[in-house]
Amino acid sequence: MKEISTAGLTSAQAIELENHYGAHNYHPLPVVLSKGEGVYVWDAEGKRYFDFLSAYSAVNQGHCHPKIVDAMTKQAKTLTLTSRAFYSDVLGVYEKFMCEYFGYDKVLPMNTGVEGDETALKLARRWGYDKKGIPENEAKIVVCENNFHGRTITVISMSTDPDARGGFGPYTPGFITVPYNDLQALEEALQDPNVAGFLVEPIQGEAGVYVPDDGYLTSSFELCKKYNVLFIADEVQTGIARTGKLLACDHEDVRPDILILGKALSGGVYPVSAVLADDDIMLCIKPGQHGSTFGGNPVAARVAIAALEVVRDENLAENAEVLGGIFRSEMNRIDSGMIELVRGKGLLNAIVIKPKGGKSAWDVCMKMQENGLLAKPTHDHIIRFAPPLVINETQLYEAINLIRKSILSF
Repeated sequence: MKEISTAGLTSAQAIELENHYGAHNYHPLPVVLSKGEGVYVWDAEGKRYFDFLSAYSAVNQGHCHPKIVDAMTKQAKTLTLTSRAFYSDVLGVYEKFMCEYFGYDKVLPMNTGVEGDETALKLARRWGYDKKGIPENEAKIVVCENNFHGRTITVISMSTDPDARGGFGPYTPGFITVPYNDLQALEEALQDPNVAGFLVEPIQGEAGVYVPDDGYLTSSFELCKKYNVLFIADEVQTGIARTGKLLACDHEDVRPDILILGKALSGGVYPVSAVLADDDIMLCIKPGQHGSTFGGNPVAARVAIAALEVVRDENLAENAEVLGGIFRSEMNRIDSGMIELVRGKGLLNAIVIKPKGGKSAWDVCMKMQENGLLAKPTHDHIIRFAPPLVINETQLYEAINLIRKSILSF
């Protein structure tokens, strides 16, 4: 077998390798990245770009943050994995840090965001049987239309996206779907005595940064309390300072019964996710009933601690709040018929594109790539903008000018 070196590999060669040997389950922009630092990435030919996707908000702390990378490399030289068959001298330290940082009794460590969602579903069902008295195998979870919680079989079973769901049945039962941002429909669903939980994204990211009405989260939480249902927040994308608060739920002072975190929990250098809840819920799961070989491994634990310290010490939530307001204001000032709507919170924003002269959101993203900024369309007509939260005001205005130039070129 001939060894393939990345040294001197052109973008065209890298794309060809992926197309030939990789599954075709993604449709990336035609840019091959080989280096990242802070808010910037460089392609194989050395061209620099602003990264305005941040690996779907996994790189909130910026690319290759030295504190996080240092924590990872130091631990990797000492002990990488024990499995949960044994204790480690790092996991308990990490768990204490997490519980104090977010204000919960217990944390269950996992690796990916969708594993966090699956964990939360199991917790809610088990709580429903053990504490609420739901008959065995009758528990239901209320979810929202246009949700995105990952792509496992169970998670796509609650999806309304035909691309994610279609052709993968049979589907996991036990879900009730209601419109997002519709309190009346939610209350009607919660009246079913077999409902154990309500799983919701505080802002629907993959749907196109759909921000609900003010008060929606508070009212949803109160309805859950009224009907003895767990309020489960998927903050995999909206959490860790992205929206201008540590958690998006913090904008309405809502404390979820079950909190799901991932992505930026590691600063993008390692797969780390976590589910937090208090003892009444978390201790419904007993030994042998859930687990993960890699969940809570020593490297993940050190990385997550460092990543969260960066968020706190560098005031990333505050930066996102201030710069997000500037970004939306400047987007609304662009005089173009292609911009139908600007929406978002903090540095999680989107513009809805109205096609012009046969040009779509994809074409706008291609033009931005040409001009030195990377973003990606979602649902064909929406462009999501989510730069690393370490971006400063000077960099933001430079990026805004590139976006404006790209849109006005049509």
